Amino acid sequence: MTKVVRIGTRDSQLAVWQATWVQELLKEKGVATELVYIKSEGDIDLVTPLYEIGVQGIFTKTLDAALLSNKIDIAVHSMKDVPTQLAKGIQEAAVLKRASYKDILVYKEDHIPEALGYVNGEWRTDHGPWTMDYGLFATSSVRRKAQWLNRYPDHQFDNLRGNVNTRLRKLEESHWQGAIFAAAGLERIDLRPEKAIDLDWMLPAPAQGAVMVVCREGETEIFNSCQQLHHHETAICAHAERNFLRQLMGGCATPISALAQIEGDTLFFKGNVVSLDGSQKVDISTTVSVSVGAAIGTEAGQEILAMGAEEIIQEIRNAGK
Repeated sequence: MTKVVRIGTRDSQLAVWQATWVQELLKEKGVATELVYIKSEGDIDLVTPLYEIGVQGIFTKTLDAALLSNKIDIAVHSMKDVPTQLAKGIQEAAVLKRASYKDILVYKEDHIPEALGYVNGEWRTDHGPWTMDYGLFATSSVRRKAQWLNRYPDHQFDNLRGNVNTRLRKLEESHWQGAIFAAAGLERIDLRPEKAIDLDWMLPAPAQGAVMVVCREGETEIFNSCQQLHHHETAICAHAERNFLRQLMGGCATPISALAQIEGDTLFFKGNVVSLDGSQKVDISTTVSVSVGAAIGTEAGQEILAMGAEEIIQEIRNAGK
């Protein structure tokens, strides 16, 4: 590369960390870069729940506009925030190696993990005496809320918006017993508190923990430079999960979860759709050859719709009208 590549990023601590990571990786490949900070609509409105805003790409469209108007050359996104259909004129340039895909509970009182059924480092499936009869937690994610309510139907949730620093501060100042975060978001910027446990039973958002780099279509030199950072296994898994989401035509307002993992020549896929109140859940689990690739997400999406997920999704859409 002869030119200095302009990297567009949101100005939150996590977004800047991700953009700086890309910057350092490109530097190792001999590519000179500079960061360009851009505030997204999702960063400006920190009050309205994401599902009420109802805009796909709320964290990405401002960077898309900057990219298409040639103010930046590449943009760095948390892949789970990127709409399954990229904006016209924009292409994926790289998917970076995935960090933790898990959700975590950050809690305030020492007894809470055991009260929830987390005993000796494991989640109990029988619940028994460990089940909390009442709980007040926080998240802005309908997916996290729905899966939690499916497991703990008597609990309640408040909305929690803002960057990770803001959300941690709000939790500390609140009367909530805990809040749910993406593990990767806290761990990447060394903010994971001691009082945090992995929610191993909770399926993540499609592509959670992965980072995507995008550029303008036709920018061959920039595309090729970014492709040096591409992690093939992460891309297969993340695209399988996003194909599942796309097949179900889901967005911020629909609790759709998916996880694909590769072990040797085998690809393991799990997905679910949950009603907003957690009372209904449809799961799918399948194992295929890695050669099937990301197409497994589409196939699993078609299957789960026929298993009853279509009715749940339609109910959610009708409720939002």
